[in-house]
Amino acid sequence: MTLVLESIQKRMGSFTLPNLDLEVKEGEYLVLVGPSGVGKTVLLEIIAGLLNPDSGNIFWRNRNVTSCAPERRGFGIMYQDYALFPHLTVFQNIVYGLNSRGLPRIDVKERAISAAEMVNIVPFLERLPDELSGGEKQRVALARALVVAPELLLLDEPLSAVDMHLRRRLQRELKRIQEQTGTTFVHVTHNVDEALTLGHRIGVMLDGHLRQIGPPEEIFRKPTDREVARFLGMRNIFAVRVGGQGFCEANGVKIHVGERPVPYRHIWIRPEEIILSREAFESSARNQFRCVVEDWDYQDILVRVVVALENLRLSVMITYKSFDKLGIDRGVELMATFKSSAVHCF
Repeated sequence: MTLVLESIQKRMGSFTLPNLDLEVKEGEYLVLVGPSGVGKTVLLEIIAGLLNPDSGNIFWRNRNVTSCAPERRGFGIMYQDYALFPHLTVFQNIVYGLNSRGLPRIDVKERAISAAEMVNIVPFLERLPDELSGGEKQRVALARALVVAPELLLLDEPLSAVDMHLRRRLQRELKRIQEQTGTTFVHVTHNVDEALTLGHRIGVMLDGHLRQIGPPEEIFRKPTDREVARFLGMRNIFAVRVGGQGFCEANGVKIHVGERPVPYRHIWIRPEEIILSREAFESSARNQFRCVVEDWDYQDILVRVVVALENLRLSVMITYKSFDKLGIDRGVELMATFKSSAVHCF
């Protein structure tokens, strides 16, 4: 492992980061995701050396750097507010970290232009930060972080200040740059979609604890507990009583789950894997229930429909075309159908 954190603890007022362990692989894009106040930025600053842990050790490529000064670690850090110097041009902001290294002026210029090319801001090199858009400022901050060739780049909510459409474009840029440079990235965010898009692995932080870490597909399909699942935005999570012959019971409704390892205490049914229809139809799906429409809301390119199956309420994602075809309205009776494989147990 490239970066190893062992039993890191930090107390700051009422906040505690208790006994956290973390391993980051060489060339990995690791995203730590969690709500505000769980210690993501504190952990990042401990890795950077800007905060000292109360106890525990930090190893970088088998070297203990716990007591090393930030400038001796070879790490870069990029904050969400970008922290650009308003009186310096884009070029001057980019080279700020290089000027103290005694490099020849020609080398400084070449490295600055190379970093600017990487993030597509060469036309803005003589502008001041106030003349830039939010997305352009983000690129300048990224170029400044990359120009010093950090062995590890730490990103603190780098996309939180830009709108949704620009965020998606910048996500693609970050992913491209990380792959191009091979730099190890540790990125913290509260945005689950951002984590799923960028991370080779994702760590979910709740209440100061690293509750689960793994590849995006594992985190999304096999959450370790109900709190992790809810934070990830998963709907249709139910506590269940496990029955025999591949069944469980949720709120009095018998649901077929197939042959699953036991014990499990919860199920999760993906809203996209539930089919709504006016009438029952022949299908290999083992779960088919009559239901009643209770509510709906529009979500980007899909519609979320809430239906009641006796005492069980399901969220179902359907297209606008299906919404119109089914004549969705409160009180309309429909059939809800889903396969056993659509039911995830944990």
